[in-house]
Amino acid sequence: MFSKKMKKSLFAMGALATLTMSLTACSSSNNEASEESKDVSELNVMFVPSKNPDDIVTATEPLQSLLKDELKKEGYNVEKVNITVGTNYEAVGEALASGTADVGYGVSGGTYALYQDDTDVILTATRAGLDKDSENAKDWNDGKATETTDKQATSYRSLIIAGPSAKGQELAKKINAGKELTWDDLSSANWGLASTTSSAGYIYPSLWLDENYNHNITELTTTVQNDSYGSGFARLASGQIDVLPVYADARRDFVEAWTKEYGKSDIWTETNVIGVTPAIYNDAIVVSKNSKTITTGLKSALQEALINLAKTDEGKKVIAIYSHEGYKKATNDDYKSEIKAQELMKANS
Repeated sequence: MFSKKMKKSLFAMGALATLTMSLTACSSSNNEASEESKDVSELNVMFVPSKNPDDIVTATEPLQSLLKDELKKEGYNVEKVNITVGTNYEAVGEALASGTADVGYGVSGGTYALYQDDTDVILTATRAGLDKDSENAKDWNDGKATETTDKQATSYRSLIIAGPSAKGQELAKKINAGKELTWDDLSSANWGLASTTSSAGYIYPSLWLDENYNHNITELTTTVQNDSYGSGFARLASGQIDVLPVYADARRDFVEAWTKEYGKSDIWTETNVIGVTPAIYNDAIVVSKNSKTITTGLKSALQEALINLAKTDEGKKVIAIYSHEGYKKATNDDYKSEIKAQELMKANS
């Protein structure tokens, strides 16, 4: 027979054993749940319509299997990847905000800035960099063509270009002499602007004016809206406008048109840079904060999977639809200039 003291000890030992088994079972269950969280039934990827939607769907169709394969290497088993194209940039932002889209692909910095509370940026697209990237306008005016380099860049700049008109040459002469332009210099020129949603043709030039002259683009005296960069360069060549904000390698794209269509001699000597904006980050890949599918682990896996996918021949073909050449990990802070620019647009709307 056991004494009362021994019975109490045995009871305590039994309770401890039961508790230990229970905790072990819970631990095992949690581990299984963790493993199960890496089994994703479907991943909804939405592309922005920066190209023809049908072309995007055709070009990105292989991404469904390619992304699944790359994510499997990262430990995630995705049963199905759904690819759709938003009707516009805002539609992609709204889908991410609501959680109906898990991943936004090719999202512009401006769209991200508008939906930053509901999304996280995980990657920035890279493209071939340029041999000029100075913030000093004069450094761009050596009369030589801007060339691409082997170095990949995550951002580009908007350049404020002065044309061959008398006013344009006046502004360029002042810059090339090492002098600073005044607000009166700029506001007395005729400007050709892109739509208000264009980063290089409107938003960042406005940010540049605000930071350097404490004036907004809407305060310019004479402006005309161009329906394309082509029409903008045509007006610049003819002297209808004096100043044209463009993306940094725009003159490379219009070298032939400058002579053959617009009747001028040399775009590199007949135009000059009079202003350089802060860097504009390339297209982003973002994930929804409100998605039931996206986890911290899956975000990291997506980063690695897409970076690796972009290095394969098949992957390069897919991302070429957006002129992406690769991807680099990104953070929300990378897009702080874009956020500032969007806040400026709101304040002056």
